[in-house]
Amino acid sequence: MSEANITWSHSGLKDFEGCARRYHEVKVLKNYPFQETTHTIYGKDVHKAIEDYGKLGTPIPEKYAQFKPVVDAVLNKPGRKLFEHEMGVTRDLQPCGFNDPNRWVRGIADLLIIDDDNLSAKVVDWKTGNNKYPDKDQLVLMSLMVFTHFPHIRQVKSALFFLVKESMTTHAMLRGEAEEAWWRYRERVAKLEAAHATDVWNPSQSPLCGWCPVATCTFNPKH
Repeated sequence: MSEANITWSHSGLKDFEGCARRYHEVKVLKNYPFQETTHTIYGKDVHKAIEDYGKLGTPIPEKYAQFKPVVDAVLNKPGRKLFEHEMGVTRDLQPCGFNDPNRWVRGIADLLIIDDDNLSAKVVDWKTGNNKYPDKDQLVLMSLMVFTHFPHIRQVKSALFFLVKESMTTHAMLRGEAEEAWWRYRERVAKLEAAHATDVWNPSQSPLCGWCPVATCTFNPKH
């Protein structure tokens, strides 16, 4: 696979770094189709309820009523609200569409608030899972993509909102920090590109091997 054909995302890069063998089997070869669970279905349902509430004014279902005060507080922030906002970036760090054939990286912001008057933006990612290991990398990448798509923005504040746990993890980035952050990503993605170029996908052993769908791997207890 050539360099130009490789597209990555936050979740894809994390999957590769967690185990190249699993990434190859699941993401590249697609030998193990994604299976919905009660947790993923619940998360999608909550995201859709919040999107419909913010975008269309559809009342939040009673079963999610406990999330409404937090959602309202965020929606009351000044600025343009963009829900489930898709963004792509090319290899030379130019903005492009989410499905653009020239995309290098892409991502979706659950909620993006653009405050044109103050040249600032807010990115919100709603989480319905555990807050034990919050991943700020997701916030860094989304901030970089906002800077690329909105050149007038000078600062991005972002947050992972753990709705069930009633907690959040925050991050702030200035435009001047973007270049260095992009280079750190280039270094990480270079390893993914090398795996594609050499077709070498070494497995990594971890406590998560028991939940891996790749049953043929020697590190999988089901092997």
